[in-house]
Amino acid sequence: MRRKKTFRLPSPSVIEDAWQRQATAVAIAAARSVVSCGAVPPMTPVGRLSDIEWSWIVASILFGWIRERAAQATSNGLQVEKQIQETGLDPDPWLAGAIAAVLQELANTKVDWNASLADLSRDEMITFLGDAYTLIGKAMRARDLGEHQITRQSPTGPTTEDTPWNDPIPAFTEEKPTDEHV
Repeated sequence: MRRKKTFRLPSPSVIEDAWQRQATAVAIAAARSVVSCGAVPPMTPVGRLSDIEWSWIVASILFGWIRERAAQATSNGLQVEKQIQETGLDPDPWLAGAIAAVLQELANTKVDWNASLADLSRDEMITFLGDAYTLIGKAMRARDLGEHQITRQSPTGPTTEDTPWNDPIPAFTEEKPTDEHV
């Protein structure tokens, strides 16, 4: 009697893992190409690389990884930005970046920073965590929507806006789409 073969589709996590490995392989190949094309002298010890040489290596890795993730998303009909943001790292760099953007504002909350967290009362802890949650939520929405909601001006020079670059995060107001946006 002949045994019937059953085929299973791979799980999404297996597919994502394969895509991450492929993107990583492309990033490594891009870094190697920086050396093989002469931008970084071959056989240079890591400790002797200049900042410029490091920048070539890091940029090639980032651009290679992003290019491959964008190609994967496009070929599979997925959102490019979402595919690029999903790194599989813990902590998630996109979340960590949003949190880092609100640290200065979080320091302005009404918490006794000289006391340890264990010394805070239940109500003080709830207030602090509520403030943190609100600020992180605003930062994540601003990050996802863009439009310079968090960083208004570069510290290296003025932009068209008159607000300082370290101005507190503005309140988030959700705009309803108009005929212009459709």
